[in-house]
Amino acid sequence: MTVKRIVSEERMLLPELRDTLLSVEAARLESGEEMSYEFRKSIEHANQLTKASSEKGRALVDELLKLEKMKEEIAYRIANLMPRTRDELRAIYAKERFNLTTEELDEILDLVMTHF
Repeated sequence: MTVKRIVSEERMLLPELRDTLLSVEAARLESGEEMSYEFRKSIEHANQLTKASSEKGRALVDELLKLEKMKEEIAYRIANLMPRTRDELRAIYAKERFNLTTEELDEILDLVMTHF
């Protein structure tokens, strides 16, 4: 299968991706189509790394976007990775030009723990 052009692009949470892949898998199994190695590995990867449901992930992104120093890209990254410690959260913010205070880090971690 060759991709000729990109029709659209949108940010997606890992749980949403897993749900989409599973629905495509179900449709392919119904039609008797064989699944490629890459597709099977994609499903396996999404299953292993997904830590929350798509509803909880989407709710977390919405809550994170309400915070002052939060970009959409970082909110999605936090929702996908679900960091549990300040160090993990600092790693997500490593490329940013600003540093978060301990209170801001704790506020984000509290949001993550309530949606985990």
